[in-house]
Amino acid sequence: MLRKGMLGLGITAVALLGPLAGSASAQTEIAEIATAIDEVWLVVAAALVMLMQAGFALVEAGFTRAKNAGNIIMKNFMDFSVGGIMYWALGFGLAYGGSSVGGFFAYGDGFFFNDAARGSEWLFQVVFAATAATIVSGAVAGRVKFVSYLIYTPFITGLIYPVVSHWVWDGRGWLAELGYSDFAGSGVVHLLGGVAAFAGVVVVGPRIGKYGADGKPRAIPGHSLTLGALGVMVLWFGWYGFNAGSTLAAVGQDVAYPAVTTTLAACAGAVGAMFTAWAVTGKPDVGFTLNGVLAGLVGITAGTASIGFSASILVGVIAGVIMVFSVIGLERAGFDDPVGAISVHGTAGLWGVLAVGVFGGGSIVDQAVGAGAIIAWTFVTSFAVFKLVDKLVGIRVSAEEEISGLDRSEHGADSYPEFVFQELVAEPKALDPVGSNGH
Repeated sequence: MLRKGMLGLGITAVALLGPLAGSASAQTEIAEIATAIDEVWLVVAAALVMLMQAGFALVEAGFTRAKNAGNIIMKNFMDFSVGGIMYWALGFGLAYGGSSVGGFFAYGDGFFFNDAARGSEWLFQVVFAATAATIVSGAVAGRVKFVSYLIYTPFITGLIYPVVSHWVWDGRGWLAELGYSDFAGSGVVHLLGGVAAFAGVVVVGPRIGKYGADGKPRAIPGHSLTLGALGVMVLWFGWYGFNAGSTLAAVGQDVAYPAVTTTLAACAGAVGAMFTAWAVTGKPDVGFTLNGVLAGLVGITAGTASIGFSASILVGVIAGVIMVFSVIGLERAGFDDPVGAISVHGTAGLWGVLAVGVFGGGSIVDQAVGAGAIIAWTFVTSFAVFKLVDKLVGIRVSAEEEISGLDRSEHGADSYPEFVFQELVAEPKALDPVGSNGH
């Protein structure tokens, strides 16, 4: 449909300019129309990616306790709002400034962005930066001080992510020159976000009640699979802007190809995760299946324009399978990630990077080097920032605040006001059997 639409615009342009087709002015006008079409496509794609913020908010809220839903919403809004300002002031310049320092970071004309001619470029890049930041939110849900999160999140959009995007996407970056390939960001966005989330989980520790006295993990169910499912559908929809939009143009580009591979991998990820969870747990688990969609999407993102249709199904299946085992393994190892963000974005993102070397014509060695560099840079910087924030203001809320819920303790409100009435007629344990009694 999109390709037909673009073809229709081209035919219309030729019809209008037909009498002048041979003149220099006509060629100039045709070029201007092509540029305008490309600009519109990039802005539309950016809007689709921005919509993914809503998807993340729904997934994170649905997969966690109702008493923290408002806090989840606030963190997602601030990821984009604070992150957008930081990317305008600092991030874009570090990623795509006029000069490069050894291929490691840029500087020059990109700081405090004010170049109208590059407006669509900035818009498309800022929504990617915000996506990387938002991944952390779900992994540390339910126990982090809001003020501490506000201090940390600008570091992703202002420093950590821009440096990596310069390495890969600027053209002068050292990973780009090495031969590392990551078309839409399995490594640059998702692996980075997953590793940053892991660093946060290491510093913050698990939620109260997640592990029993014997050290075994206990399930803390999210409050709404319906919200989580809707969030996954919104993310899937927005991902077409993420992957197909990474063509960065419409005229002369095959935007349908990455859209097809994106679709196939997402479908395969859901199927792979469902059957894996079914084999491991005895049931076709809803949460694992939903996260399987996201794992498939993450897995195909790096090679969405180079991996074949059949291979994209295999990439998605493998992403869904390894995501399930990653979630279970991390949980058993003592790392509490309420929404599975580390596994969906980190583990599947790592696989997506390597899959380019397996199926997409890239070098597996170059891909592994790139993944290793992203992991090392992101973990060291994120861990350092989280530890610094912990020293300065404390990163975790008190046990009492965690049990009562961050909506109340951090924001002075209830996302679901009926809780107030329920408290008048029910024992605390009946309201929140996991949190209220400390188990």
